Amino acid sequence: MERTLYIVAYDITGEKRLNRVRFFLKGYSTGGQKSAYECFLTDGELKYVRSALDGMILHDEDRVHIFQMDGRSKTHVLGIAVQPKDPAYFYIG
Repeated sequence: MERTLYIVAYDITGEKRLNRVRFFLKGYSTGGQKSAYECFLTDGELKYVRSALDGMILHDEDRVHIFQMDGRSKTHVLGIAVQPKDPAYFYIG
């Protein structure tokens, strides 16, 4: 099961929807800050995340961007940021 790194960024106008999207994405993320999350996803997980987010947002008010990151690319981090990595397992609780 191969996972690919995606950056999921969003701009949600309603507080209730914002909290719902944030809580949902935290279950799939290995890191992130404010409105952007680093998510290592399989193809199936990506399809589920896209479908779930599609049902959570208002299409005429909200924005969600899902960026696929190329694993061959070097990332540059500053400050207390750490390189994104795919963990051996996820703890959701």
